[in-house]
Amino acid sequence: MDPKQWAELADSLAEMARDLAEQDSVRATLDLIVAKAVELVEGCDAAGVLVLRGGRVDTVAASDDVVVASDRLQGELGEGPCFDAARNKHEAYRISDFSARSEQWPRYVPEARPLGIGSMMGFLLYTHDKDFGALDLYSFRQNAFGDSHEHVGWLLASHAAVAMSSAKHIENLRDGLETRHVIGQAVGIVMARYRLPENAAFARIVKASQNTNVKVRDLAETITFTGDIPADR
Repeated sequence: MDPKQWAELADSLAEMARDLAEQDSVRATLDLIVAKAVELVEGCDAAGVLVLRGGRVDTVAASDDVVVASDRLQGELGEGPCFDAARNKHEAYRISDFSARSEQWPRYVPEARPLGIGSMMGFLLYTHDKDFGALDLYSFRQNAFGDSHEHVGWLLASHAAVAMSSAKHIENLRDGLETRHVIGQAVGIVMARYRLPENAAFARIVKASQNTNVKVRDLAETITFTGDIPADR
C-alpha cells in the first residue's frame, strides 16, 4: 500500500470503530465485523467469526455459507487456520494457495478445496470465559492475500476484539440490571402475599428455585406473571 492507501485505511478503521461502538448487542457487533472485513480487506470475498468452546467449533457470524462449511470442517478435522488461531492463541495464520499441498493442515486443505476457497487467513480475535474466537477471511482466488493484507486483517481483528469485549460487557450489565429488576418485583409480590420480610421472601424464592430446579430469574418471571410461587401451588 502507498501512503495514500494507508491513510484511507486508517480513516475506514476509525469509522468502523465508531460504528461498532454504536451497536446495541453482541450479535449486531459480530455481523458488522464480518461485513467490514469483506469491505476493507482487498480480495476478501467472505468472512466469519469462529468460537472454540471446549474443543467444539461454533460459527457465530458469517457473511457466506462457505464460512460455515469451512468452520465445520475445521471442527471435524481438528485443524485449520482459524481453528488453530483460536486453539493455540496464535495471532495469525495464512494459506496462500488451496491448490497446493499443505504440510501444516494436510487434511483440512484438500477437504476444503471443493468449497471454492482459493486462499484464507485466520486471526485470533479474543479470549474470555475460556472461549477463544478467531476472525477468518476467505478469498475465492489463489494467492489473494499477502503480507500487507495480513497486516490489515490483524488491525481489523484488533479493533473487533475491543468492540466485542465492550459489547459483551454492556450486554452483561444490561442482563444483570434486568435480572435484579425482575427478582425485585418477585420479592415484593412474595412479601405481600405471604406477609414476609424481604430477606425471608427472597430465601423462599431461592428455596423454590432449588426444589423445582428452575433458575431464580426464570422463577421470578413466573412469580411476577402469576403472583404465586409454583412450588406452593
